[in-house]
Amino acid sequence: MREQVLAWLAKNVPSNRIEHILRVEQMSVSLALLHNLNCEKAAASAIMHDLAKYFPGKRLLQMARTSGIEVDEVLESNPHLLHADVGAIIARDTFGVTDPEILQAIANHTLGRPAMSRLCCVVFLADSLEPGRGDTDELQILRSEASTSLEKAIWLTCNHTINHLIERHCVIHPRVITTRNWFLTKSRQSIGAKST
Repeated sequence: MREQVLAWLAKNVPSNRIEHILRVEQMSVSLALLHNLNCEKAAASAIMHDLAKYFPGKRLLQMARTSGIEVDEVLESNPHLLHADVGAIIARDTFGVTDPEILQAIANHTLGRPAMSRLCCVVFLADSLEPGRGDTDELQILRSEASTSLEKAIWLTCNHTINHLIERHCVIHPRVITTRNWFLTKSRQSIGAKST
């Protein structure tokens, strides 16, 4: 299926986005190996995570509504944020993906979700932290954290994203904040359990 997806991507996204997708695939597999997760599922989720990235806003909104995805005011005014949820629809309808873990990893790669699976965490982190995103000290720390603790890496990466969006005066979807808060709490609980 990978070659079929790549052929579809070649017709629907620019080449620099395909390079990003391939880096996300590589990092997802690396993180899956480190965290004892299914590498094939990580690769499949990553290669399909941006299927709907370049769909026009009207199409994203229409597909989301038709599929019963809740469209709040932030998504209404920033429909590109729906590309993750719509990407899962494309994976299911165009490529026949039925594995709920893969579909969730695609759907949650942008905004995250409280209590999302470890596979979702891997794809979320790989999308945010793949080498093409830059080589700052902060990104290096986040990449290192992703190798050791998915939970801590998620909330720290959400912090990074939130700070970036604030600096650019962008709207922040509430799900990014609830994801950050959930994983911060989970990480603190893990630390507390280890120290007792």
